[in-house]
Amino acid sequence: MSTSRPEEQAKDPVPTPSRDAQYWAKAVSRLDVNEVPIGAINLNVAGRRVTSPAQGFGKMWQKTYRVELGEAVAPTEVIRTWRANFSDFWPAGNKFFGPLTGIAPGEVAILNLKVPGHIKLSTGVLVIYADDESFSFMTPEGHSFAALITFSSAVESGATVVQVQALLRAADPLYEVGMMLGIQPRMEDRFWISTLTSLARHFGVADADVTIESRCVDSKRQWRNAKYVWHNAFIRSILYTIGAPVRAIGKRARNGGTGTEGGSGSSQT
Repeated sequence: MSTSRPEEQAKDPVPTPSRDAQYWAKAVSRLDVNEVPIGAINLNVAGRRVTSPAQGFGKMWQKTYRVELGEAVAPTEVIRTWRANFSDFWPAGNKFFGPLTGIAPGEVAILNLKVPGHIKLSTGVLVIYADDESFSFMTPEGHSFAALITFSSAVESGATVVQVQALLRAADPLYEVGMMLGIQPRMEDRFWISTLTSLARHFGVADADVTIESRCVDSKRQWRNAKYVWHNAFIRSILYTIGAPVRAIGKRARNGGTGTEGGSGSSQT
């Protein structure tokens, strides 16, 4: 015979949350930018869907960039510093407009990237995971790649190693042409080599040797996703740049010829 009281028998067991649930972003259908930082161009971010490598167009690649920092710094210190100062290690001319709360699960950052032709490519990322030893981004519609990018640090053979690993596909046929011509891979390689070199220099490694490993994990192109060319951030950024004089005239007209306009930043979508 049970000796438990009726009220105890009626209670449902309380589910135990996953140990690392706090490190994952909640599912979202579209990106939401709460506040546009001063100087940021929010052109292809707000309202866009997040895309995974499975949703891209081109061949799928795994690219891994690694650098060794030695024994003097712990992986947790590397990641703490990287998360707190992420944009400081980027190549000059590229801007990462992260939220004031920093790199945390569910946060959206606006990217204004330097590309050939004096065009500023406007796009963004969603932080889908972040803990003490790694953090990961996913890209929105229109970005060059439909990608999952993970930044991590660990001890290997007694030395701290930092790694950027991207699983990606060109997002649409135009970006895939850039991949085939080698334009996109060269730009991507230069970007992350520069970033990891700067990070290593911050931790006292003057002559960092950044290694690159690239391999094709799926040689098929997904023609059903060719439609994503409509969201191509590069094309939209070019049109935005060309339209700058017209917007300037419009601002002067709205402000009585003063040429000034209030607001904390650009919020075009």
